Amino acid sequence: MQLTTHNTLPQDGTVGALAGRVWRPELGGPSVVALRGDQAVDISASFPTLRDLCEAPDPAAALKAAPGEAFASIADLLANTPPDSRNPAQPWLLAPADLQPVKAAGVTFAVSMLERVIEEKARGNPAAAEAIRTEIVALVGDDLSRLKPGSAQAMALKAVLIAQGAWSQYLEVGIGPDAEIFTKASAMSAVGTGFDAGLHADSQWNNPEPEVVLAINSKGRIVGAALGNDVNLRDIEGRSALLLGKAKDNNASAVIGPLLRFFDASFSLDDVRQTTVMLQVQGEDGFSLEGSSSLSKISRDPQELVAQLMGPNHQYPDGALLYLGCMFAPVKDRDTVGGGFTHKVGDIVTISAPKLGSLVNRMQRSGDCAPWTFGLADLMRHLARRGWL
Repeated sequence: MQLTTHNTLPQDGTVGALAGRVWRPELGGPSVVALRGDQAVDISASFPTLRDLCEAPDPAAALKAAPGEAFASIADLLANTPPDSRNPAQPWLLAPADLQPVKAAGVTFAVSMLERVIEEKARGNPAAAEAIRTEIVALVGDDLSRLKPGSAQAMALKAVLIAQGAWSQYLEVGIGPDAEIFTKASAMSAVGTGFDAGLHADSQWNNPEPEVVLAINSKGRIVGAALGNDVNLRDIEGRSALLLGKAKDNNASAVIGPLLRFFDASFSLDDVRQTTVMLQVQGEDGFSLEGSSSLSKISRDPQELVAQLMGPNHQYPDGALLYLGCMFAPVKDRDTVGGGFTHKVGDIVTISAPKLGSLVNRMQRSGDCAPWTFGLADLMRHLARRGWL
């Protein structure tokens, strides 16, 4: 993997309010940075954590106004990020996430909802998926995008499906009143662009999930967005929804980046609503796959998902990061006819959107990815050493 400003930054470069986190080896820990021109500027003296920046009344304005130290060019920072080419004495880019818990909304698109139903009925067996897909589509169709979850029409469809013996827990959260929102990863555990991304060693049927990730402050206000890969293990989750934790939360399986873009005149929540997220998978075996996920086809508005995430019943004093879900469930055959898609070690996954840049990762088994060793206690000690606690 080679990261450059050309293949990482948004199409409008650093015009927007772009923030990130960088590991500075000379300081022994991470810093919050603003991207200005061609430089990365350490603004940790004003905002020791990205959580603090998200809590500002106007994070974009605060990011742009914060004084700081220009300590590295963006180009050098990106070039030094992939592990295989990293000089450990020089700084590198991290995931733009620190104190916020990483949450995810599932089954928010009709296409992916049908694929989750297929996973469940196939009991984790990819060979059975195609026949089940044909059966399900014949019964409910393949376009439920106009069906509002929780509406009278949705409840009428639910009654028909129950009568046909075709109801599923995935249809419950896909068209019912309650969204599926789960914990994807612990705070501080996400990996960023250029890193290896993790697949559990037990999984033989899995896929990337290209998504937009919202940054939400403690008051429930959406303040910005990034890209994410909610790495999904179809066989493990398909065996039982109670295995969701094993299917979703593994070393290096939460990917966020390349940067966090705050809302300002150049980028807004309406831009998020119209974002098309592109996916490309390139395998060492010559296999390639492309797809896209349009947020305009999401079944639940981002604001609705945030309202179900936090409010009177559940608070997040450090805010949260929320994956919005994915409409793209890859089914292209890779090795055998009817066998569908699954990752192979070494796949390069690129997730991109014009105003959010590109997120690039190499797929490895979770146990072969760099272990997560720098946690919340380490961050607190690091900030205390720098005099910011």
